[in-house]
Amino acid sequence: MKKMFGLLMGVLLPVSAFANPACPVCTVAIGASLEVARHIGVPDSVVGLWAGAMLALLGYWTIKFFDMRGWNWWGRNFMLMVLSVSTIGFAYLGTVKYNPVWICGMFRADPVLFGTLCGAAIFIVTEKLYDFMKVRNGGHAHFPFEKVVLPVIALALVSWVMVACL
Repeated sequence: MKKMFGLLMGVLLPVSAFANPACPVCTVAIGASLEVARHIGVPDSVVGLWAGAMLALLGYWTIKFFDMRGWNWWGRNFMLMVLSVSTIGFAYLGTVKYNPVWICGMFRADPVLFGTLCGAAIFIVTEKLYDFMKVRNGGHAHFPFEKVVLPVIALALVSWVMVACL
């Protein structure tokens, strides 16, 4: 049994990750916690915010997968990100009613849709910010898990603003 386990680990552990822009365990945890958050009463705008970030992350994974396969064409990255983020409509179809509300007194939008678009935009901007900061620091992160901390703090701050504003 030990030989079989050792052989299995020896074969599987050295394999490089296919696409790894972020931790897959974190992505699964966020995905599972979104439904729990809705059931305990977290506002739909905040749930949408984190769902949008998760869908943008899945879009990045898809882009990395396409890069690995060599599937390149004009507009590919934009199309994959739009398709990824637009899947929020299927996730909550029949669960959340379309109910536009005033957002900060400026315009009317559905909280889930608005949160999803904001979350995706925030995740994309923080990923670009991380890449910029890493290049400026000689190709190294400033501190461990900087790539995780930047989007989480940005999303947490915007979640707080959304709760206060809506």
